[in-house]
Amino acid sequence: MSLQPIEIETGPQPTATVLLMHGLGADGNDFVPIANELDLSAVGPVRFVFPNAPVMPVTINGGYRMPAWYDILGADLAKREDEAGLRRSQAAIEALIANEKARGIPAGRIVVAGFSQGCAMALLTGLRHAERLAGIVGLSGYLPLAATTAAERDAANRDTPIFLGHGTRDGVVPIARATASRDALAALGYAVEWHEYPMEHSVCMEEIADLNRFLLRVLA
Repeated sequence: MSLQPIEIETGPQPTATVLLMHGLGADGNDFVPIANELDLSAVGPVRFVFPNAPVMPVTINGGYRMPAWYDILGADLAKREDEAGLRRSQAAIEALIANEKARGIPAGRIVVAGFSQGCAMALLTGLRHAERLAGIVGLSGYLPLAATTAAERDAANRDTPIFLGHGTRDGVVPIARATASRDALAALGYAVEWHEYPMEHSVCMEEIADLNRFLLRVLA
């Protein structure tokens, strides 16, 4: 699977990478404006990598083909999960992380992040990655394959800071699903920085400001 990422560098010879996965039906361009709102100059040049999910039929949308990291089989995001699709995208994102390492960015200077489906992929991949990452960011999403997390997580990322942000009026991924994910991670001992915002399935300026502070801290 080739994810054909869009890349933006804030300066020559980046010393850190933020790998940010978009949501269902979007593409890598979706979060470029968000990156442009962030000011990470204090940590040096940063490479933003925005991969494009493969196009596939999505069951909940009547089989319509669209960019998706995995299939959505029904409205209950926890009961029926496309494990095969999740695993395929996990492997593809691992390849992107490996590519950043090959370009000279150590794991400890890489943040994996995502929105909605992209949040699920960031959590799935980040918790299982075999080297400690700088941070994991999940926006308006949830923890996928939650029942396997304890057995499959890698000890290297047990202390990795996690940022979770969610809208209290989210009608796509209900906030109850997000808080259940937060609580599951906390029960496993993860340090979760939790933020709620009075918004729907979206991103707001307050969240971007909070995310900026988080990134400055974990990439300091």
